[in-house]
Amino acid sequence: MNRFFLERYGLTQTDLERYLAAALEEGGDYADLYFEHTTVSSLLLDESLVKTATEGISMGCGVRVLAGEQTGYAYTDDLTPEKIIKVASIAARIARGPARVSRLGLAEASPTNNLYPVALPATDCDLAEKLALIRRADQAARAYDARIHQVRVTYGDQIRHVLIAGSDGRVAGDFQPLVRIGVFAIAQENGKFQAGSSGGGGRVGLEFFESETTPEHFAREAARQAILQLEAREAPAGDMEVVLGPGWPGILLHEAIGHGLEADFNRKGISAFSGRLGQRVASEICTVVDDGTLPGRRGSLNMDDEGEPTKRNVLIEQGVLKHYLQDRLSATILKSAPSGNGRRESYEHIPLPRMTNTCMLAGHEDPQEIIRSVKRGLYAVSFGGGQVDITNGKFVFSASEAYLIEDGKVTAPVKGATLIGDGPTVLTRVTAVGNDLKLDPGIGTCGKNGQSVPVGVGIPTIKISRLTVGGTSLKQLQAFQ
Repeated sequence: MNRFFLERYGLTQTDLERYLAAALEEGGDYADLYFEHTTVSSLLLDESLVKTATEGISMGCGVRVLAGEQTGYAYTDDLTPEKIIKVASIAARIARGPARVSRLGLAEASPTNNLYPVALPATDCDLAEKLALIRRADQAARAYDARIHQVRVTYGDQIRHVLIAGSDGRVAGDFQPLVRIGVFAIAQENGKFQAGSSGGGGRVGLEFFESETTPEHFAREAARQAILQLEAREAPAGDMEVVLGPGWPGILLHEAIGHGLEADFNRKGISAFSGRLGQRVASEICTVVDDGTLPGRRGSLNMDDEGEPTKRNVLIEQGVLKHYLQDRLSATILKSAPSGNGRRESYEHIPLPRMTNTCMLAGHEDPQEIIRSVKRGLYAVSFGGGQVDITNGKFVFSASEAYLIEDGKVTAPVKGATLIGDGPTVLTRVTAVGNDLKLDPGIGTCGKNGQSVPVGVGIPTIKISRLTVGGTSLKQLQAFQ
């Protein structure tokens, strides 16, 4: 029964049954135990100097009890039996309810996926190897152009071992590697400063950075963006056609639409998509999926943080809303099946319905033909920060790399462009979907309710018939037209 994971925590099946019994001592419909052992390391290279280097280990157990819609949760970083019994009793009292359940005999749940067969996790590699990677990135960014003024390179890795035991009898374990490099470059010219960033990674080993996704690749990309911004003109403002490039611009899909499809918002009736299952919510050429089973991807998992195998969930199919993203609690309340999207930041947090890798599927159109179809518009290639209101889907996103489209051609780079709209409306205005679906390079982290988890996004080239672009002035838009 997941012997490797039991031994890591010094547990036996009898221990698990005892802790579950304590969690259900006040009643409740369901209880589970979440054991986690995480090893992390990080490096920061700034001004060609290693400014910080950290390594750490955390270990703990979270105990959850569900009684109707009530959740009791408590956790401890002390894995002695007395402490675990104590937090189990606390969780039981928080979720005190009249219902009682009989625990089934615990049985191992065999993993259905093996999405990250990493032979040597990055956490086990020598520090010298990691330092060599970030120094290569620093040197490549500085060599790109004499105008590169400052470079900062970050590196982080972790490996997380989890063991989950539930009162439904399921026991499941997983080890989850993760590694990422990020490069931030600042260019200077004539007293002006502009920035660019790039990076990537996934549930992979260090060998990931020796193929196409080398440190030099990310460094040159960050430097290219910074130099490009030095030459960019101010963005026009107003309503216009917008083309989103493939890959990272899928972050707009994730934020403006994906969060609105998470089941907790919908069971509470506060999402723009609440009560709309089976209805058309997008253009018929739009199909959106959340897929936690993509090998090696940053948002992928063999199982979610409730022990449920991850899946490929079709959320919107040819414009029709099909499913929400479920965790166990929401699925029970909505009388639906769990979708493998119960996720948590660590043992200190309760699981919530969260995205894994969210993308719009490819269409049939040539991306170049999509651009040629636009007389006057904006081509957004990459995004920086943004804000979204889940209740209505309204968003504001900053384009970190964008260009004008004039007479069907991509022309001058622009800076200061923001995209303003709301997710449900934008989906209905998608008039072309390219055949070039691309996933992001492995940099995404999603925040919700104070928890951060790694995610992935993706999108093909798409055309939106009308979207508000915030720029410098309407006067510039008139000149552009």
